[in-house]
Amino acid sequence: MASGTYLLEGVNNVTEFIFWGLSQNPEVEEVCFVLFSFFYMVIVLGNLLIMLTVCFGNLFRSPMYFFLNFLSFVDICYSSVTAPKMIVDLLVKEKTISYTGCMLQLFGVHFFGCTEIFILTVMAYDRYVAICKPLHYMTIMDRERCNKMLLGTWVGGFLHSIIQVALVVQLPFCGPNEIDHYFCDVHPVLKLACTETYIVGVVVTANSGTIALGSFVILLISYTVILVSLRKQSAEGRRKALSTCGSHIAVVIIFFGPCTFMYMRPDTTFSEDKMVAVFYTIITPMLNPLIYTLRNAEVKNAMRKLWTRKVSWETTRK
Repeated sequence: MASGTYLLEGVNNVTEFIFWGLSQNPEVEEVCFVLFSFFYMVIVLGNLLIMLTVCFGNLFRSPMYFFLNFLSFVDICYSSVTAPKMIVDLLVKEKTISYTGCMLQLFGVHFFGCTEIFILTVMAYDRYVAICKPLHYMTIMDRERCNKMLLGTWVGGFLHSIIQVALVVQLPFCGPNEIDHYFCDVHPVLKLACTETYIVGVVVTANSGTIALGSFVILLISYTVILVSLRKQSAEGRRKALSTCGSHIAVVIIFFGPCTFMYMRPDTTFSEDKMVAVFYTIITPMLNPLIYTLRNAEVKNAMRKLWTRKVSWETTRK
């Protein structure tokens, strides 16, 4: 009975958490504020530009750009879960977040992060079908199947994140309430629970690790098969396929490298975690638009046509 009372009190004791943030140095924080404000602006504008280009540049009918459109949307949502709060916190001395806000942030990070992993996996499958089975491509990747696959990515992300949050909310938190991070993630929050978290930590790692490792293996197999099959194609076909797949592979490496470091390990935290988290929550969503536009002639041409159309329209108005 005493134990049950203690657990109940533990849950009610902590109503907010305090972040340590990226740095304790005010001068460093000022530099980070300018830097990450710029990064976040690039994320929003860059990904919005891709979404507008796909929607108004007649690319939406193509399965690859159909998924790219939603990848850009997820990138904006994913970075928006952590970046605005982090940027504001760089200007204040006490960086607090409510218990409910912390759980919502944890849910958002894992929901959009996992959804992005699944979308990248689906995009790899799309490239596999396009290159290895070109004659059946539009039959296999018809709009109905694309919609089902997209729905599957959102459902998978939701199930993953709801499991993570369900494991955390049932734990008692009775102090301390300081998180050595700039957002609420599973491992730093588990360190604050005033009960044994070994089992929860194992389940959390298994949940995240299975998704990260499983998706990464599928991606590696897909792109290996694609690269092997390119030997049978013409020089022009190889060049075009490598250009498209090269951008996908770059995104996969940039995103999965940090994710694997963070979630494919036991329930432990390192001092480097914050810098690694910056990479997959801010740097990757910022680089995605650059990678997909600079290495993709079709997207660049669609952007040029939209810009020409806009200039022509404005000239006509005058």
